[in-house]
Amino acid sequence: MKRVFLMVLDSVGIGEMPDAAQYGDQGSNTLAAAASSQYFSTPNMQALGLFNIDGVACRPGVEHPKGAFARMIERSKGKDTTIGHWEIAGIYSPRPLPTYPEGFPASLLEEFSRRTGRRVICNKPYSGTEVIKDYGKEHVETGALIVYTSADSVFQIAAHESVVPVEELYQYCGIARELLTGEHSVGRVIARPFTGEYPDFTRTSNRHDFSLLPPGVTMLDQLSAAGLDVIAVGKINDIFAGQGITRFTRTSGNSKGLARTLEWVKKDFQGICFVNLVDFDMLYGHRNDVEGYAKGLTEVDRAVPDLLENLREDDLLMFTADHGCDPSTPSTDHSREYTPWLIAGPRVKKGVNLGTLPSFADIGATILDYFDVKQEITGISRLKDILKK
Repeated sequence: MKRVFLMVLDSVGIGEMPDAAQYGDQGSNTLAAAASSQYFSTPNMQALGLFNIDGVACRPGVEHPKGAFARMIERSKGKDTTIGHWEIAGIYSPRPLPTYPEGFPASLLEEFSRRTGRRVICNKPYSGTEVIKDYGKEHVETGALIVYTSADSVFQIAAHESVVPVEELYQYCGIARELLTGEHSVGRVIARPFTGEYPDFTRTSNRHDFSLLPPGVTMLDQLSAAGLDVIAVGKINDIFAGQGITRFTRTSGNSKGLARTLEWVKKDFQGICFVNLVDFDMLYGHRNDVEGYAKGLTEVDRAVPDLLENLREDDLLMFTADHGCDPSTPSTDHSREYTPWLIAGPRVKKGVNLGTLPSFADIGATILDYFDVKQEITGISRLKDILKK
């Protein structure tokens, strides 16, 4: 019974890519920024080979790594969550998804207002916590929807749960998703409910993402079509709009994501458990919280021994990322960075340095190869390099 646990440490980039300047990200290095904190402690990932990866110099490597490892290039154009995860699953995106630094077109918002029956306010790139401070009072008083975006390809709708019930907000997001097609096919429409009294508004855990359908066959589609389990933990189900997923569990943060993953490690299934740990990006990277980022990585590292201890003979445990989000730069946006790929398990050769690989899609190709599923996605399998004979 083969199982793969693929854990995406959302935004844990390991240094600027050669084209980072084109994205305004020169000098970005998310892992090094976190490692600069006194709260950073990752001896278990260090033992697997995290600091033996090409170009990673923020901590010393170990003489005898216990895992295989690589540095991954994002071949797709972009640096957002959707494109990063799609590439891991085998889809190359030649064009970045649309972004709206000047806000969304008036004609689009007019149609959205007509269909929802509610006026729109804000319509700017904004921090999610700041937007409810600045527009929350007007929203509560008028019922107008707070629509905003970021540097990512997102259309976000914030509403107070006492003014717009959560299910109604989800309906509005569904309308937006229907409208945002063609040239306006943003990666995600995101419901951002909040509660509280002015000026102390607080976002709730009822966030929900309405994602663009993947434009082609993914690793997840192929695995589920082959009769294998595809278990999504965290926002994976949202990112792939449920496509190719057989079971899913949403989580409200890293701690719960790690707990759900450990539960699955102890259960019987055959296939993949695909996990996203979102706090690095959502709570720390976008808020330039270096110490929080360091503490988050330390928390994940402390879970590694339990994960490894419960692996079965034919299990693979993988850690990777989807982009960067350096918390130490002036920017609060994602950064165009290399990502890590750590592979561990009883059948994995120790100390194999795969070097710098040309696409995140090599991860998906390797997983398909492991399950003997004929590959229909982009990417090169590295299975023969990492498995013991």
